Amino acid sequence: MQFKNSENRYGIIAIFLHWLIALVVIAMIILGLYMVRQPASLQKLKLFGWHKEYGMLVLFLFVLRLSWRFINVAPILPAHISALQKLAAHGMHYLLYGMMIAMPLTGWMTSSAAGLSVSFFGLFVLPDLVNPDDNLRMLLGEVHEWLGYILIALICAHAGAALQHHFYHKDDILRRMLP
Repeated sequence: MQFKNSENRYGIIAIFLHWLIALVVIAMIILGLYMVRQPASLQKLKLFGWHKEYGMLVLFLFVLRLSWRFINVAPILPAHISALQKLAAHGMHYLLYGMMIAMPLTGWMTSSAAGLSVSFFGLFVLPDLVNPDDNLRMLLGEVHEWLGYILIALICAHAGAALQHHFYHKDDILRRMLP
């Protein structure tokens, strides 16, 4: 397995970061949907703490992934893919990249607006992004929630497209992101 990307496939670093971020994001979505439905308790506070810490981990991993993307070539899409499909593929990646920034930032701002600092696994506390403000907290909470639903749809579309390429088109779009 190659370390860096080539024109034909992703390298082990890009593959590792892709799947690690995917697993953490999916776990975050599940945790987020579960925790908001729980009654007020110490357990719910603990779940919110984990959600915030892992949200910051996603942001950190995404910065690594994006940095790695900038210093590597991106595998080219197969010739049989139409210009419209290529535009859709690139658009999907940009939307997913935007969500990897928007979700952690809106969550962080929501916590700040609630007057609750965000810790990174107890190692350090992140600075507040906004001043405490209950109206802003409610607005940002709604934005974060709706972005979460949009992210679920994007993940489903992304996975669906990869599976369509693998099973219907029988090309190696999916295989080049597998170890």
